[in-house]
Parts: sequence; C-alpha cells; structure tokens
Amino acid sequence: MSLAVIIIGRNEGDRLIRGLASVQAASRIIYVDSGSTDGSQDAAQTAGAELVTLDMSQPFTAARARNAGLERLRTHGARPDLVQLMDGDCELQPDWLDAAQTFLTDHPDVGIVFGRRRERFPEATIYNRLCDWEWDVPMGEARACGGDALMRMDALEAIGGYNPGLIAGEEPEMCVRMRAAGWKVWRIDAEMTWHDAAMTRLGQFWSRARRAGHAWAEGAAMHGAPPEQHCVADVRRVLIWGLVVPIAILLLALLTSPLALILFAVYPLRVLRMARRGGGRRIDWERAGLVVLGQFAEAAGVIEFHLRRLTSRPRGLIEYK
Repeated sequence: MSLAVIIIGRNEGDRLIRGLASVQAASRIIYVDSGSTDGSQDAAQTAGAELVTLDMSQPFTAARARNAGLERLRTHGARPDLVQLMDGDCELQPDWLDAAQTFLTDHPDVGIVFGRRRERFPEATIYNRLCDWEWDVPMGEARACGGDALMRMDALEAIGGYNPGLIAGEEPEMCVRMRAAGWKVWRIDAEMTWHDAAMTRLGQFWSRARRAGHAWAEGAAMHGAPPEQHCVADVRRVLIWGLVVPIAILLLALLTSPLALILFAVYPLRVLRMARRGGGRRIDWERAGLVVLGQFAEAAGVIEFHLRRLTSRPRGLIEYK
C-alpha cells in the first residue's frame, strides 16, 4: 500500500527538521505551515516535502491544517492508500511505519492505528513527565487517537476528514465519526513517535489543561448524547472537583463558620489517594498533584466554552507554547 505523511507545524525549528528527517521513507511528505517565521517553510522544501501554506486570514485550527494536507494529497499527484498524520514537534520512530502498515494489512476493519508516543525529555520538568504518562494508553481497540496516527485515506475521506471549527480535541471527535462509520481505532504495542512538549512553566501546564476542558465541553456538546456520551464523564468530573466542590465549601464557610474551610483538605487527601494507588513513587505524587490541580483549569475551560457559545463570541486558540 502506498503511504504519505502529513506534518503540520508553526515555528518548530529543529524539532521540525528532525521530524522531516524521520519520514523520508514515505512516498510523499506534505508539510502544512501555519505562518512560521523561523525558516520552517524553507527547511521543509529542502527536506523534499511538498509545502502547503495555510491561509492565515481565516482562524487557525490544527484540524484545518490537517484537512489542507489531506486536500493536497487528493488533488495533487498520486493519492496514497495510507497517511501518517504527525505534529511538527514529533519525530517518527524507525520501525513504526512497517509495524503499522502490517497491522492495517492484517486488519481490514481498522481505519486508524497508533502506537506509543513518548516525551523526548521527560526528566526536564514534571509537566513533560505528565505528558509522557498521558500518552501511555491501553493496548487494543481504542475510542480515540492523538495527533500522531496512521490512517486509511478511504476512511478519512468517507467521514469528511477533521472538523475544521474545533480549536482542540479534533482527533477524538474525528474518531467518534470514524467508529460510527464502522471503522475501528487500535493501539498496538509499537514505538511510534518522540514528542517534545517543551513545557517548563506552570502557566503552560495551566493553559494546556484549560484547553483540554474546552475540548471536552465542545466534544460533549457535539456527541454527548447516548450511546456515545463523548466526553460527558470528563466534563462531569472536572466540574464537580474544579467548580462545584470549592464553591460549596466557600458557601458553607460564609453561611456557617470559617472552620468549614478545613473541608478543602479533601484535595490533598485526593492527591494522597491517587499517589498511593499509583504505587507511592515520586512520579506518582507528581502526577496526582498535577491531575488534581489541573481539574481547576479544566473546569475553567469548560466554563469558557459555554460562555463563548452563549455569547456567540469567536473561538480563539488556547496555546501553551
């Protein structure tokens, strides 16, 4: 089966150069640039990629960039059977394409296959380590993939590609439609990509978590009805712990006694419970602390989505780097 690669990016610098070098085995490489000013466009063409420049007069979304790459494959040159989608801050593992193609050949009902995405510098910050933990999802049939995955062009075209209006969470939403069309999404036991989150500050972590909350709220609004109930549990969880519980404690303190503020101890107790359940190692404490803290940012993202929808405000990107 013929295979092409689509990489999307903006000002990724050396990360993009490494990513382009890692996909030279593909028959075609498409690089979709979103207004880079660091020489990324020249670097892509030097590496042999076909350059697509996104029209930045329209609101940017990663989904729109991916669709632009797919459109290039459909309308210029030989249309491939398979396409590897990849972010510009990622680098493909050497054996991934062979393993993924073999799996798709052996499983004609699978439309998307993905493997292990790893953080390149997990020891640099606790935020990078959290990302590396998040990427390690269970093996087998999955409900969704991330930004890196090998997909069948037929399956993508049948569902109309990505939803260009989503500012985040476009991959899980696309997978909802992919599965509804009868295709399966599968995680295999193979190394897929290195990813460089480059998160060094708490503010970056907060923005990333807020974006996740926004994506969950939008996903639930689109596909939250039974039987899919897409993102409904995620939204419910973060609203309870990031909004309802703290407001209830504050109201109780105002209406009764300031001593009620001691109920905020439920949050460190949640950290304790999560860390001990994970094994009690240092990394388990880090993860637990960030997960609990992140739910406040995620709740803010949920609220932000609904406020924007009620007021018909335009949706801007929520970026963390």
